[in-house]
Amino acid sequence: MEHLSVLFEESLQGLNIKPDGFYIDCTFGRGGHSKGIMDQLSESGRLLAFDRDLAAINSVYADEMQKDSRFTMHHGCFSDLEAVVNQIGWQGQVDGVLMDLGVSSPQLDDSLRGFSFMKEGPLDMRMDDSTGLSAAEWLQNVEEKDLVKVLFEYGEERFARRIAKAVIERRDSSPLQTTLDLAKLIETAVPKREKHKHPATRSFQAIRIEINSELEEIKTGLQQAINVLAPAGRLVVISFHSLEDRIVKRFIRNESGRKVNPGRLPIREMDIEQGVLKRLGKAVKAGKAELQNNPRARSAVMRVAERV
Repeated sequence: MEHLSVLFEESLQGLNIKPDGFYIDCTFGRGGHSKGIMDQLSESGRLLAFDRDLAAINSVYADEMQKDSRFTMHHGCFSDLEAVVNQIGWQGQVDGVLMDLGVSSPQLDDSLRGFSFMKEGPLDMRMDDSTGLSAAEWLQNVEEKDLVKVLFEYGEERFARRIAKAVIERRDSSPLQTTLDLAKLIETAVPKREKHKHPATRSFQAIRIEINSELEEIKTGLQQAINVLAPAGRLVVISFHSLEDRIVKRFIRNESGRKVNPGRLPIREMDIEQGVLKRLGKAVKAGKAELQNNPRARSAVMRVAERV
């Protein structure tokens, strides 16, 4: 399947791109958003792109982009953001940061990556497969109570206990090695099915989030993004499920407006800490035309804020 950048036009509008600005694409993927940003930059504009996935770093899309002197690619996570910006001297000069969260279509479509429960492949799920534990390795060693917690909190899976019990019992006899192996086990463990949703959907999401530390990376990345933004710089974040969007929504809310410490009341007006962000508009979702061309955009939610 051709990779389509979700909310492409909307995200570029949200960034409010200045031709000579400095921009960061935290999730290069196959370069759709990055190319859109570059197309609006002058010779003095710059773009720094991140990706933790070596397949993205080594893709033909990245190779083509790196021929342009205005573009720099970095292999790493959100948590590298501020350190890299400091290293290249952009601190406080960044005009826009874009985060397109979650797993990408190329990752889902490649059976060897182990993200999909619909295709046979190794049970991996690492966004950076050069480091860390694979899903198979994690499942082989995780304690039952911890697996229940992950499935319930990150997958909102109501049959978390049943699934965890089935995983532990199965691994005692033979390790789970493939995606379909795990998917079939979950199907057997789940007594009821949700309409139009595979029984393994929530569990695969939960395990993927856990082994990639996705939610922690988002929290760290958001804070570092506002630390590097210039005044009036834009933060644009596209989320794909409620756990991500909740973090983004709460972060923007907490960093907007005035902050009062109740323990210090009464307090003088001049001592009230001012927020560093201003929320811009309401949450944006994909329109009908985009959904017809890219059904995976149906769960996307975009939020925009500006550094004050």
